[in-house]
Amino acid sequence: MMATISLNGGEIDYLLIDGESDLPPLVLLHEGLGCIAMWRRFPYRLAAMTGRRVLTYSRYGYGHSSRADLPRRSDYMHVEAQQVLPELLEKLQLRNPVLVGHSDGASIALLHASKFPVAGLVLFAPHVFVESITLSGIDAARNSFLAGNLERQLALFHPDPKAVFEGWSSVWRSDHFLDWNIEPCLADIHCPVLLLQGDRDEYGTLAQLSAIQRKVPAVVTPHCLIDCGHSPHLDQTAHTLDLIVEFFDQMTGVSPRAELASASI
Repeated sequence: MMATISLNGGEIDYLLIDGESDLPPLVLLHEGLGCIAMWRRFPYRLAAMTGRRVLTYSRYGYGHSSRADLPRRSDYMHVEAQQVLPELLEKLQLRNPVLVGHSDGASIALLHASKFPVAGLVLFAPHVFVESITLSGIDAARNSFLAGNLERQLALFHPDPKAVFEGWSSVWRSDHFLDWNIEPCLADIHCPVLLLQGDRDEYGTLAQLSAIQRKVPAVVTPHCLIDCGHSPHLDQTAHTLDLIVEFFDQMTGVSPRAELASASI
């Protein structure tokens, strides 16, 4: 069930699914327009397949968490990774997690792992620098929002869809964000990393994965998913889950319990 926790910046909505306490918990970090509900059934299927505790939460300004300070600064992902997330994990007593991040959430995961201990990283469509395709994708999303289509979709998950969209798109399309680049932090990441990128991702290319693989000194396992868009966990859920389980098998040498792997969600 959903719960709320008070942090220094306000109230955060979160969902914590129970699992084996002796395994590193999984912490899901949503994309730039996401929230708890937009993961859909993926957190539950992930918990069933791995037997682990799974935490997902809505960042400030998303879902039913407290409002964010807008407009966002260009270091907003650093703040999330190095201030908000550590505070949340400490309050919930979740230590040495595996961070599962999507898009902005994947960048936040990398930034956190460069400063704090984590057991591993599972990253969907990560960004470590700004690409022209990213900006084009945001422009297309803005056109959809102005036409009403995207706004109606976001309104299903966020009380203030305009604030959510503008809070994300405005910082990415600002002139001062063009030079945003977190590649220097990658050398400080020393945990196993799983990378998933769709070949039809409208917001990024495989150049992002290549940069991570080149600069992270730990074992990095990249996968390009064929006929897949920006959200591998939604576009190809079963394949994504299989790759995650395989990644954990390689990390630990222990397969998930058969009854959990075959659970019906």
